[in-house]
Amino acid sequence: MTDMLRAPAEVKFAEELDWLESIDDGAKPFSWRLSPKMVRLFILGSERSDGLDREIPQKWFGDRSFVERSIVTLASDRGLLLIGDPGTGKSWLAELLSAAICRNSTLVVQGTAGTTEDHIKYSWNVSMVIAKGQSRESMIPSPIMTAMEQGVVGRFEELTRSTSDVQDALISILSEKYVSIPELDDDNIVFAKPGFSIIATANSRDRGVNDLSSALKRRFNFVKIPVVTSKKSEAEIVRFRTEELLRRHSIELDVPPTLLDILLQSFADLRAAAASATSDDEKLESALSTAEQIGVLEDAILHSNFFGDRTLRAQTLAGSLVGSLARRTPEDLAILNKYWHGVIEPRSKKDGGPWTEFLEGGRQAISTLS
Repeated sequence: MTDMLRAPAEVKFAEELDWLESIDDGAKPFSWRLSPKMVRLFILGSERSDGLDREIPQKWFGDRSFVERSIVTLASDRGLLLIGDPGTGKSWLAELLSAAICRNSTLVVQGTAGTTEDHIKYSWNVSMVIAKGQSRESMIPSPIMTAMEQGVVGRFEELTRSTSDVQDALISILSEKYVSIPELDDDNIVFAKPGFSIIATANSRDRGVNDLSSALKRRFNFVKIPVVTSKKSEAEIVRFRTEELLRRHSIELDVPPTLLDILLQSFADLRAAAASATSDDEKLESALSTAEQIGVLEDAILHSNFFGDRTLRAQTLAGSLVGSLARRTPEDLAILNKYWHGVIEPRSKKDGGPWTEFLEGGRQAISTLS
């Protein structure tokens, strides 16, 4: 893991997965490494009633029913589509599901405007084709085809960002469970082995970019992941990700609970302002997601560690928040300036303490960027 900037879930939690597999006596669909109950436990964490000899920490924070429906879908070999706003943890849930089910979350296709049918089926090693002709040896299977051959889970990120012809190529894969290779005379069909399925993700904000056809929708079970509205749940997510960051960078730095509360409250205020805005010009370009909240805190922690006194302060947090959310000039800066004067300043006068530092830090950052 020390040689990886970011280890996939099956590597990061390998020891935990090995242990769960060793005690798992539940029925397993297809070639799954863990039973559905153990998959759920791995993702949502253990409870006392589970009667385990060790605690399994929670890794994804959300409603239990979303995880259970996702697991049931994959056990039925149907495609699973996780849909929701940016930063709701769709990709992280997809990675955890793949890691628990087949110990491989890296068979991923990233959907973009440049994604082609080759990316989900196969392409050719040109030099080998020139030397020996087209054969299975000179074929380069896509991550999806590899998942079919191995009977494991393949992932498709940002499905609605890929074009309609790419999406249509998924229809036969999801329904027929095989891919034809017309360039070959023999051995020209790749059949999916039991256990193969696809987890796709899509941002609800991308509706209208490349909408899914009704035929493709029928091949997927939809699980809509809502925005986290519980301040307690969001605090747990931010704390979990922050601890992971500190371990990865070997940083010893405390995040004072008061500063975490300030960050959570600021995002809650800005979301409320965006919800009541009457035009896009009155909204920040940022989605104000939990993921962006984590990014703000990460920026502040690294700045404090490298350029500060290794103590996270409200002034640094304010600067990171303004710097991260002010993407349009002057529109976003005007919105943040209004928020700082209308909300942060009165709160600073009322509550004092770190809110006063937060006020000054934000003012300086806005002035610098203006």
